[in-house]
Amino acid sequence: MAPRTAAQPRHIAVATPDRRKAWLITAMIVAFMVVNYADKSVLGLAAVPIMEELGLSNSTYGLVSSSFFFLFSVSGLLVGFLSTRISSRVLLFVMTVLWAVAQLPVLVVATVPALMAGRILLGAAEGPAASMSMHALYKWFPPERRALPSALQIGGAALGTLIAAPLVTWLIDGFGWRSAYAVLAVVSACWALLWWRVGRDGPYDHQHTTTGSSGLRLPYRRILLTGTVLGSIASAFGAAWALSLSHAWLPAYLRTQLDMSAAASATAISIMSGFGLVLLLAISPFVDALKSRGVSSRWSSGAAQGIAVGVAGCAMTAFPFVDASGPRLVLITLAFGGTAIAIPLHYMTTAEVVPPAQRGAVFGVVAGIGTLPGLVAPFLTGHLIDTADTPDAGYTTAFLVSGVVMLAAGASALTAIRPERDARLLGLVTRPPS
Repeated sequence: MAPRTAAQPRHIAVATPDRRKAWLITAMIVAFMVVNYADKSVLGLAAVPIMEELGLSNSTYGLVSSSFFFLFSVSGLLVGFLSTRISSRVLLFVMTVLWAVAQLPVLVVATVPALMAGRILLGAAEGPAASMSMHALYKWFPPERRALPSALQIGGAALGTLIAAPLVTWLIDGFGWRSAYAVLAVVSACWALLWWRVGRDGPYDHQHTTTGSSGLRLPYRRILLTGTVLGSIASAFGAAWALSLSHAWLPAYLRTQLDMSAAASATAISIMSGFGLVLLLAISPFVDALKSRGVSSRWSSGAAQGIAVGVAGCAMTAFPFVDASGPRLVLITLAFGGTAIAIPLHYMTTAEVVPPAQRGAVFGVVAGIGTLPGLVAPFLTGHLIDTADTPDAGYTTAFLVSGVVMLAAGASALTAIRPERDARLLGLVTRPPS
């Protein structure tokens, strides 16, 4: 019996890709994600000095952190649909210019409204970042060669935190927290200028197909209601809950509850990010090996993301009750770093049930809904800390809630994601798997 293969679309790219250009674009997009996560993490890394200087309560700081997500999901949805008409080159350029602008308000006046204005603009500009950069990357690689580039793209996120934690902490300690905002504004602007010079859309764009037009299209309702897309959204939701919590509260938790210094906290966060990066680099050959042995996408990439989110959820519920510092840090690393592999995989499983002409829009929907925890988790955590008898009790409750959400999300993904079945139901397969 021939091994099963991923669903193949009716229309395939006919242009020959420039492999060196493809990997140059990959390198640029990895750098894009590094800058993205450095920009995103600066508030959390500067949380303690900002709260002390401005006299913020935990609830107010949580609200400022959650404000990043006020327009995040809406922006991801809107830009996803715009991507069917506007090139990835233009979209990514505009996003990074806005990242640079978003860092400026607090350099003029450091107040809660200025912090929120910058975070809201940054969130609106970063909402489509992961999905649109993945969409841009997919234009340079055929479906059977996307596992490694996808892992590298998301690896840029882990690398961003790995690099940002010590460097941004060094800037904050040495030159004040405003210096970190200024440096990140310059870095974002530099990436935008370089991308405008070298960035291009690849030959696997939906406009380069044998149909000579925009390719096969299906009603969005049919695509979005497949178990694969719904399960991928669940996976994204669980991963995003842990991610938003780590950006907003993990640095403060390590410093105020575990009595770590700023440098030690930054080192711990870098180690956690390094763990996530190792997982991301390991998942590509793992998925490819499973598929080469005839394992379906349901199990090779669908089950893997559901299990990853579920295991991280178990660690999230466990570490508040562990007193030994070594095992506790191991569980914290698993809780916040273990979801990393779910992010590229939920894009891969979604892509298998979406016509290329509609991929950017559906990626935007998955990202928009999947990242909604960012709007809830940071503020909820701050509120729980302020209303609990002690900050430690508040953190414990917040982590328990997070773990339950992640376990439910992982179970949903494990149950619902079935790319081969859904691709056949949508008519995207030229022949049934043998």
